Amino acid sequence: MDGAGRSRRSRGSAEPKTDLKAAAIGAAVLLREYFGFDRKRAKARADRETPSRAILWLERYTPRRAVLTLTLLTLLGSAALGVVKGGHVDAVLAQLADGRNALANSAGFRITSVVINGRRQLSQDEVLGIGGVNGRSSLLFLDAATVRDKLKANPWIADATVQKFYPGQLQIDLVERTAFALWQQDGRLAVIADDGAVLEPYVSRRFVSLPLVVGKGAQTRARDFLALLARYPQVHSVTKAAIFVGERRWNLRLKDGLDIRLPENDVGNALAALSKLDKEDKLFSRDIVAVDMRLPDRLTVQLSEDAAKAREELFKDKKKKKAGDA
Repeated sequence: MDGAGRSRRSRGSAEPKTDLKAAAIGAAVLLREYFGFDRKRAKARADRETPSRAILWLERYTPRRAVLTLTLLTLLGSAALGVVKGGHVDAVLAQLADGRNALANSAGFRITSVVINGRRQLSQDEVLGIGGVNGRSSLLFLDAATVRDKLKANPWIADATVQKFYPGQLQIDLVERTAFALWQQDGRLAVIADDGAVLEPYVSRRFVSLPLVVGKGAQTRARDFLALLARYPQVHSVTKAAIFVGERRWNLRLKDGLDIRLPENDVGNALAALSKLDKEDKLFSRDIVAVDMRLPDRLTVQLSEDAAKAREELFKDKKKKKAGDA
């Protein structure tokens, strides 16, 4: 019995030793995991969660006012980006300019007198509108160079001078181009200067007395040709339009519908011959529709349809009369 009891005690004492051993092994595994892989993972997580040195330095050494300034600049930048993307830049600039001009006007720099010299074709309101000067403009903030550039960009204005006389007088001196002729191309009429610059579409009857030139390139060649034509008043006085053909030679359309086809070269001699024929033979008063002078050694006259029939009948009568006499 004692032997059996001893036997039982020995088995009971072995079980705690086994439990301690297992516990020690488990603790060793836990420590290894903690100080090994898990520790590295925990360190990486801590590194991610810890602010960078730059951020810590900024938080430590940057004044609070600088942070506030940076925040305000960011907000202003965002607002500016929205204005640009929304297409409101011009409107915002106009509002700022109006506010600035309002302050200057209240301080005594309002434009109270405007003097415009050299104006003939443009009205005063048109000149001021072209230059960007309005009732809200102040003399203090008016940029004379900008106003001058805007004026010179208008085709009617060849040159301009803008002067400011404080506290409230603006003086503008203009050199206007002169309306020289009407130019027609592709069915559209425009008023041109003598250098060929298009001044405006033809909408006003005040230019109805200007000479008419037609065709591509006619606007730049009109000055020289019309000056030559004016030397022959016999032809010039009855000319309705000068037509530039193929960008190389001119035709004349007379007021009664007669077409004169001028040569490419020696135009002056051709005009002199026309003047002589009309003085001596009343060429322009005859029943003809065209005179062709393109060939240097001959002049061809095209009769009207009625004149051609009359001429044909005349020849028939002459032939019959000769046959009867025979």
